[in-house]
Amino acid sequence: MLRITDVRTGESTDAVRARRGLARVRVHLSEGSGTDTSALRVLLVADVLARAVEIGGTPAVIVGDVSVDLRARADALGIRRAEGGTTDAGPALHVLAAGDTVTEGIGVEVAPVTGTADPTLLRMILLATPRREPVDLDAADLEGARETLARWRKSVATWATRPSKPVPEAVRQELRAAWEDDLDVPAVLDVLRRLESAEDVPDGARFETYAYADRLLGLELTRDIGTVR
Repeated sequence: MLRITDVRTGESTDAVRARRGLARVRVHLSEGSGTDTSALRVLLVADVLARAVEIGGTPAVIVGDVSVDLRARADALGIRRAEGGTTDAGPALHVLAAGDTVTEGIGVEVAPVTGTADPTLLRMILLATPRREPVDLDAADLEGARETLARWRKSVATWATRPSKPVPEAVRQELRAAWEDDLDVPAVLDVLRRLESAEDVPDGARFETYAYADRLLGLELTRDIGTVR
């Protein structure tokens, strides 16, 4: 069960209290945010949150008003589009910038971003930092992010040519425990790093595990399948 620290109370709470129905993930963006990367991070966290809720068995919708320019940047990062309007269907999860407040539902806080980075690496860089910690893109390890993404995509494409094996149950549980603990995406990435060189895991199981984790991460880790012989 996904549990989130509610910014209103500081306490961990079930993100979705009922399995049935529709979970409503509302993004809160300040007026004039434009193409601000901090606002983009709010959208990214909402996207990953909705993915986690859906993997847990509850359909989710992202709701909020997003400018055309910010939507274009979000599209480039593979972020699900928010629906305009104020639909009241389903329980409310409010994703908002640090310092902002909500009066109902569960508040999911997102720290600001400063600096600039290659858009093709931005999703990876932002996911690698806990959402409540600020990100300075000018100090980020851009080359490390580039190398990791390229290596993982190539490895996944290679593993895809091997006989398929199921995700090891212990690994599946470790992944779920990570993202269900306050959406700890950096811990999910750590699991993949360890699995990459685990000698006791068949390549086919590595492929299925990375594909499974990418349902949450959205890093297009299976993008290069068919390009490796």
